[in-house]
Amino acid sequence: MLRAEGWEVDARTGRAPDQLAADLADADALMVRSATKVTAAIIAAAPKLRAIARAGTGVDNVDVPAASSRGIVVMNAPGANSISVAELALAQILSLARHLPAADAAMKQGKWEKKKFLGEEVREKTLGLAGLGRIGQEVARRAAAFGMRLIAHDPFISEQVAADLGVELVSLDDLFARADYVSLHMPSNANTRNMVNAERLAKAKKGIRIINTARGDLIDEGALADAIEAGHVGGAALDVFQKEPTVDQRLQMLPQVVASPHIAASTREGQELVGMETVAALRDFLRDGVIRNAVNMPSISPEEYNRLQPYVGLAERLGAFVAQMNDKRATGVGIRYYGDLAGGKNDMVVNSVLVGLLKPILSTGVTPVNARAVATERGLEITESRSSRSRSYTSLLSVKLMTAEGDRWAEGVVFERTAAPRLVLVDGIAIDAPLEGTMIVIRNTDQPGVIGDVGTILGRHKVNIANFALGRTGDSAVGVVNVDETAEIPEAVVAEIRKVAGVREVRIVRV
Repeated sequence: MLRAEGWEVDARTGRAPDQLAADLADADALMVRSATKVTAAIIAAAPKLRAIARAGTGVDNVDVPAASSRGIVVMNAPGANSISVAELALAQILSLARHLPAADAAMKQGKWEKKKFLGEEVREKTLGLAGLGRIGQEVARRAAAFGMRLIAHDPFISEQVAADLGVELVSLDDLFARADYVSLHMPSNANTRNMVNAERLAKAKKGIRIINTARGDLIDEGALADAIEAGHVGGAALDVFQKEPTVDQRLQMLPQVVASPHIAASTREGQELVGMETVAALRDFLRDGVIRNAVNMPSISPEEYNRLQPYVGLAERLGAFVAQMNDKRATGVGIRYYGDLAGGKNDMVVNSVLVGLLKPILSTGVTPVNARAVATERGLEITESRSSRSRSYTSLLSVKLMTAEGDRWAEGVVFERTAAPRLVLVDGIAIDAPLEGTMIVIRNTDQPGVIGDVGTILGRHKVNIANFALGRTGDSAVGVVNVDETAEIPEAVVAEIRKVAGVREVRIVRV
């Protein structure tokens, strides 16, 4: 495809880093899979480089900040191997249901143990999908063909998208309590690591089986092994592990576990599709300047970039703030501009809000380039508006997250003198707090003693307060406590604050 456009292609493989650096001296683009590490040194050795294309989903092997600082577009192929991963998840479910690996192993040992391998149908069994993105949706379509009942947990998927798939949306705890099989399709982040732990498994339906083609650290492997050995969990099918290659082989050696060495995307068709999609995106960029599947930059003029740059960080932080203030199913997001920000085209701001909103829950990554498409795919309605109403700031950005059970609303500004984002409103209550780091956000009735009690609790637990801001209206108040970045806030602290008289809600927000 590239040669047909007149490009000279050097497709040699297995080059050492120094050789690759030398060969990139006059290169316009570099395409890699996962084995090649595109370091800052490699990028620095390529003065003419305009694009780096990763033939795969992740870009862990590319120094994206180094590329961005040079203005180099980094592209990938999101979703190209979704079918391959989804098919393996179904194969794992069937393998668990019919004991296929164990039966095959026995046959290879010359044994005929027909009575030992009594299986079960998956028809009318409940499949719980932890994550209903591209891969989760493909699994749902295939499981429906087997007659399985489908439930899913995904706070950032609309009711309509789920309904079209025949999927009932539930909480994560309900998912584990009701499902016969749970297939994991979530990213790895601070909120999802070890989400399958001893506490959740203890509350799960007896005999539940766990399938993981997503990320190894979603599962506390020791806790899962304990639950299988105790007979509470019926088995597991695992393609990913906390450490790869595996070091502790206890889990994979259990007879109730079907294990494979991270091969979910390893199909001829999946690998070819990834390559073709990557080459097509690279061709379009080199030939026409069209940017598709970029992970690091939107297409925008230098003038517009300079105008909007101060608000990009504010927008992403406001998106992250309202997302973490919410645990209900989101249906849409409203973005309103005031003052100078109300003029001009603000796509970059909208996309940054969506990045903050969606980034923590997506495994394939969301950037200002793909954020709007990802939100649309998940059924989130995006509403932009501009107001001529005078406010107390030169420019103000308002972000409202709509859910089926109410809205979460935050507003922020950037002061020109410091360029530091500030939080100036929470759910209709005016406040002035730094929009940065770790914050404890408290909603309470406006009554004496709340601030003192909260400060006492934090002090007793050695949590240092960097800033305390208070907003009040009527009989309601909001407190925003910024704590030191090094501070750990155990769940016990949050639970203790919730018991303070007058406190209605406590949230830990990190931006």
